[in-house]
Amino acid sequence: MSRYIHKSHNVSVLLYHIVSPAKYRRVIFDAVVDYTLRDSCLEIEKPYEIEFLEIGTDRNHGHFLVESVPTYTPTKIVRTIKSITARQVRGLHPEVRKALWGGQFWSEGSFIARVGRPASEEVIRRYVEEQGRAHE
Repeated sequence: MSRYIHKSHNVSVLLYHIVSPAKYRRVIFDAVVDYTLRDSCLEIEKPYEIEFLEIGTDRNHGHFLVESVPTYTPTKIVRTIKSITARQVRGLHPEVRKALWGGQFWSEGSFIARVGRPASEEVIRRYVEEQGRAHE
């Protein structure tokens, strides 16, 4: 469940859905690789202000529902996740390195979308539009 993150000068709740395909869309995720990916994501939470709310894999790509702080851009979040998880998986699973034969684990592209919490775009749009009208 998402929560508000309280910092010294701001309060935020930023949720992102990230989808990253494996390089060449190779089928590399099995139960063992999935476990390593999940474990490395939990290791990311400690030094970085990125919390994984959900982690899921299909045969050739990974899905992440993450929460972070506004000082991290979506690009930085994706880059951090992809670089650390790639290093962990390649290091522990030589069969994955062999299947990808180029050294890279993730493809260059990713999908990222901000998840509309605590309110939808329409609710926020109406809220902003109504500001100041009570005083009229």
